[in-house]
Amino acid sequence: FKRLQQDRPLGISGAPCDDNIMLWNAVISVPDAAPWDGGTFKLTLQFTEDYPNKPPTVRFVSRMFHPNIYADGSICLDILQNQWSPIYDVAAILTSIQSLLCDPNPNSPANSDAARMFSENKREYNRRV
Repeated sequence: FKRLQQDRPLGISGAPCDDNIMLWNAVISVPDAAPWDGGTFKLTLQFTEDYPNKPPTVRFVSRMFHPNIYADGSICLDILQNQWSPIYDVAAILTSIQSLLCDPNPNSPANSDAARMFSENKREYNRRV
């Protein structure tokens, strides 16, 4: 937590809830670039006793239309699944998610409609998000 506060990446903030150190609230801001155009998005990170050996469960609170975000807000991102490493801290997780927002991976879709639209009709995708 201290490290995130002292060396906070641009557009990222996060902190544990007052009454539960295992539950964090975070905010990611995206640079002024299509399609998100300066959007700000809220997330939760739920840690278990197995952290840092297992990744936290990360979900968007904000509703998202994105190829790599499921309807429940959970995120299809390799470092939160099979590529997890205990060296990843909260800043690394949130920075990776911020990057994913700007550069979706339609080849690993959590939302097939968004992935199809992103691949086949980027103008409509940008309008929709």
